[in-house]
Amino acid sequence: MPKSGRPTSKDVAQAAGVSQSTVSIVLAGKAAGRISDGTAQAVREAADRLGYRPNLAARSLRLGQTRTVLLVVPTLSSLFFGAVYTGAARVAAEHGFGVVVYPWPDVAGPAENPFAAAHEAIDGILASSMAVDVLDGLDPLPRVMLDSDPEGEAPTVNFDVAEGMRAVAGHLAALGHRRIGHVAAAVDAWTFRARAEVLSAAVRDLPGGELLRDHTEIEISAARTAAGRLLDRPDRPTALVCDDDLIAAGACKAARGRGLDVPADVSVTGFDDMLIAAAVEPELTTVRLPAEELGARGMAALLELLDGRRPGSVSLPGRLVIRASTAAAPRG
Repeated sequence: MPKSGRPTSKDVAQAAGVSQSTVSIVLAGKAAGRISDGTAQAVREAADRLGYRPNLAARSLRLGQTRTVLLVVPTLSSLFFGAVYTGAARVAAEHGFGVVVYPWPDVAGPAENPFAAAHEAIDGILASSMAVDVLDGLDPLPRVMLDSDPEGEAPTVNFDVAEGMRAVAGHLAALGHRRIGHVAAAVDAWTFRARAEVLSAAVRDLPGGELLRDHTEIEISAARTAAGRLLDRPDRPTALVCDDDLIAAGACKAARGRGLDVPADVSVTGFDDMLIAAAVEPELTTVRLPAEELGARGMAALLELLDGRRPGSVSLPGRLVIRASTAAAPRG
C-alpha cells in the first residue's frame, strides 16, 4: 500500500513492473493489439490488489471531454421544458453524460457564458425554443437547436408546428368559425412565427375569414388581459387560437370574466397539451407536442455530432386533441 493511503497509477505500474502509460492503456480498455495479454493481466491484478480506481474526472479532462451537456431553455417555470429535460437527461444517462440546465429568456438578449471557460466544463449545447443568435455569447461548441429555425447552420429537431396549426384552423373552420382571434406569444422565436404565418394563411383562405391578433407573455394573467382586448372589440372573434396552453387558460378566464361561455359563445384552443390542458374547465382542445421526445431526439443528435457525425434535421409530428373548449360558431 502506498504511503499516501490512496494508490496511484504510478503505484500500479511499480507493482506490475510496467510503465505508467501501459497502466493507462490497459485500464482504459485499449490494450487489445497493443499490450500482451500477460502484461495486461498483470496490470489488472496489481490494480485490484492495491484497490486502485482511475480518476474519471481527470481522464475526461485529458481527453478533452467532460461528458456534460448544457441545456438552454427560456424558462424553468414551464412544464414543457421540464419534459424536454426529462427526455434529454434519459438519453444522456444511457451514454454516460450529464445535463446541466441553464435558463435564459430571449428577452434578456444574448446569453452570457455561465462558465469561465465553457469548453472545459461542457462538451456541447442543446438549446430549446429560442433564436440561434441568443447563443452568440457562448463558446462555439457543438450544438443542436430544438424547436428552432431549421434554416440555421446547426442541426435541428423540431415539431411540425405548421401542420399542427393547420389542424387547429381546419377544425375551427369545420365548426363554422370565420372571425378568429389569435392570442400570440410575444416571443421572437421561429416556432411562434411559424404558427402565426400558417394561421394567417389559413384564415385568409377561408371565405369571409378574418383574423384579429394580440400578443402576450406566456403567462395566465398577461394572456387574460390580451384575450380580453380581443373579446372587448365590437367585432368580437368567435374563436381564440392560443399559442400555448397557459395562454389558453388565460383566455378562458377572460371569457368567463365577461359573462361569456366557453365554448357556446367563444371557442378556445391551446398548443402543447401540457397538464393544464386537462385541468382547466372546460378541458382544452389543443395540439399535443411530444416534448419529452423532442429532448430525447435532440440529445441523440448532439451525441452524433460529438461523435464526429452530422445528424440530419428531424421534424416530429403533433396531434390535434379535440376536447370540450371548442364548438360550433354562435349564430350571428
